[in-house]
Amino acid sequence: MKATQRDFNAVAPRAAQQAKIMFFCGPDEAGAAAAAARLIAMLPDPGERVDFSGGDLKSDPVRLGDEARSNSLFAGTRHILVSANGDEAHDAVKTLLDVIDAGEGEGACPILIVATSATDKSRTAKLLEGRGDGLVAMFHPPDLKSVTEEVRRMADAAGLRLGGDLAERIARAAGLDVRLAQSEVTKLALYVDASAQAPRQASEEALDAIGAKTEEDGFMPLVNAVLSGEVNRLPGELRRMHELSLNPVAVLLALERRAAQLAQLTARLGPNGKIKDLLETEQKARRVFWRDARDLGTQMQRWNAKRLNRLVQRLAALHRSLLSNSQAAELLLAQELTDIARYAAPRR
Repeated sequence: MKATQRDFNAVAPRAAQQAKIMFFCGPDEAGAAAAAARLIAMLPDPGERVDFSGGDLKSDPVRLGDEARSNSLFAGTRHILVSANGDEAHDAVKTLLDVIDAGEGEGACPILIVATSATDKSRTAKLLEGRGDGLVAMFHPPDLKSVTEEVRRMADAAGLRLGGDLAERIARAAGLDVRLAQSEVTKLALYVDASAQAPRQASEEALDAIGAKTEEDGFMPLVNAVLSGEVNRLPGELRRMHELSLNPVAVLLALERRAAQLAQLTARLGPNGKIKDLLETEQKARRVFWRDARDLGTQMQRWNAKRLNRLVQRLAALHRSLLSNSQAAELLLAQELTDIARYAAPRR
């Protein structure tokens, strides 16, 4: 089975019933992770969760199959969630598929792999895409309209009556990150005491009370300073990050999403396109917000396709570093953002 963000909701119920190994990939890492979480919730009986990193499986490919076929500690059901980079899980998946195809995979629990820096053309995806017991789900960076619609869906599930303007505000405040948006919706539902059985109307005042107000209060000024190469602004933005206790991983996610958006725009631009004309077209299609157009134009001048490819790889490595060094995450992020801003700064 194959899916994208457009048809994932339609494919997911069947995958939850039939698929044994599910591979979530694409440049929208946040969207892939959120989709994996939604599919876990759809499993008939998710049971205990077992976590692996891609590095764990790369060093011991047999371990995945052994764990998938072993019994839960409390003799209940289980599922396995793997956080990998690229094709780190390839050998482990191939080994398990060989076992399944030999008729020895009976009772294996569901396995979900969220693979950063992988696509549906990767070697792991090729192992699964033609199989009825496999799923490959590819996620591209969403636009404002699609994230706003997703926020509305989250709100409906939580029992929140949410107007379009408020849903769009949550999408913007989350930097188009559906995981952060889900967190905001969950907090808002708790604040107004909403549930599916007892829906409640959300308001601007309630959203003001529970957290992030607008993206201007959050990550984007720092993201724009870094990717626009505005090294003079950077110290002030890093100081603001510290004073507001902005989560380093959340800041990095916003940076990753902007880098992915730039890569998408650069691909549409082509070698001879005009940045201004492209951004005007994207605004009319509601894929670019008018306030972002100026920053995007500057950043597209700073970052060509080759540079963006290096940037995405560097951000993925930084993401892993932050997750494994949480105590020093803010310092590591500040150092890397400074290097990136200097690299993006216009040459004199």
